[in-house]
This record gives sequence, C-alpha cells and structure tokens, in this order.
Amino acid sequence: MGIVETYEPTGILKPVADGVWIVDGPVIKFGYLGVKFPFPTRMTIVRLADGGLWVHSPTEISPALKSDVDALGPVRYLIAPNRIHYWWVEDWVAAYADALSYAAPGVRKKARSKGRFADYDADLAVDGEYPWSGELEMLLVPGSYLTEAVFFHQPTRTLVITDLIQNYESEKIANPVFRYLSRWAGAVDPDGQTPVDLRSTFFRHRKQMTEAVRTMISWQPQRIIIAHGRWYEENAVGELKRAFRWLPGISGNNGETQ
Repeated sequence: MGIVETYEPTGILKPVADGVWIVDGPVIKFGYLGVKFPFPTRMTIVRLADGGLWVHSPTEISPALKSDVDALGPVRYLIAPNRIHYWWVEDWVAAYADALSYAAPGVRKKARSKGRFADYDADLAVDGEYPWSGELEMLLVPGSYLTEAVFFHQPTRTLVITDLIQNYESEKIANPVFRYLSRWAGAVDPDGQTPVDLRSTFFRHRKQMTEAVRTMISWQPQRIIIAHGRWYEENAVGELKRAFRWLPGISGNNGETQ
C-alpha cells in the first residue's frame, strides 16, 4: 500500500449520471519548498447533446481506457481547469488530434516552465463563448496562486470542481504525517474544504470567491465531482455551504447564505 490509496479500480470509466462518467487515476506528488505530498487524481467526462465528449482534467490514458472512451463517442474538448491540472493533456492531445484543448489562466505559463504541452487551442475566459456553453455553465474563480474553472452540467445538475474542495478519507492515508497535515489543512472527510494553504492564496479575492460560491449554490447542483478525495453524490448545495463557510457571507450552520 502506498502513502495514499487510490480509488480502485483506476483507469476505467465509472458512470455518475446519464452521460457523465469519472475516471479515477493514479496518485501524483505535488508540493512546494521541496516538500511533496501525494494526491489521488480524478477526471470527468461529459457526453454532450451532439454526442461529442468533453474531458475535464484528463488523467493517465491507457490503450484500454482509450478504447472504452472511443466507445462513448468522439473526444472533442480537453479541459485543463487550473495550473495544477494539465499534466496529461499532452497525452490526450496526441491520442485525439482533432480535439480542441482549452486552458484556464496560468496553465500555459506553468506548462512551459515544466517542459509540457502548452500549445492550447484557446484560453478559458469569463466572457468566452464555447461549443459546450448551452449545456455546461462555467465560471472562473481567481486567486493569487491559481485561477480555477468550475463547470456545471445543467442536464444532470452535476458540478465539477478541481481543487477548491479537497476531501481525503483518513482510512486511505497510510502515512500518519500526511494524515495529520490533511486534517490540519481542513481537507479530511466528512468536512473537506479548501485546504488552508490554498485558501490563503484567495485572501485578496474573497469577494470574487464568495460571489462564485453563491453562483454555484444558485445552480442548485445535485452532486459535486472533485479531483481529490471522496466526491459528493448527493446534498450538493448543503456540501457547498459547509465547505465554503470560511468565506464571508456563506453559512454552513443553518444552510442559508447571509
């Protein structure tokens, strides 16, 4: 067993709702100041009304997974939702030459610095119009470290978040140091939130983030898919109010925004 257990089985399609799947991927290591921590990974695939596939935060691709994805429909859009979640886009672009790739602010610069694929077809922008706009709502949540693109699939009421909520399960963390740090960061199930280190990078953008969370709540999602840890199959609005109660104007106690 590794430091953090993956969500087995990995590398296969797992249905979430009609036309929505997740794929749990391998554990990756990420950190700063020379210290790296393990993170389980997860991508989301949505089949749009025209049959094309929208792939969010692509994870590791294998011949078997590619075959299963091809059976769903043609891959048309590849999404790198923030400057951390871009690593495997390069492999998916190679596998699907006709797909269009989209990058959140900061992705290109970070990818270039790591020698990774940075030639995206377009950048995600607040006022942008995209081929999926009629089915997937999008908002950008700005921070001093990263800007995250959040998506809402209207037909299935599925909210797709990457790092703004992290929800690790203690029993899946074998390393006691990482287990302690995850708990200290406020990123442990059942009370996963924005980890305190990442939260601090949104300090100057708290107003915009509060507005973004209010928008997410107004969408009235049924479920929330996150990239790291247990995702939320139900009670999505309540989970949003709980997870973001650290923001001014968001209350997790009585379930009402102030």
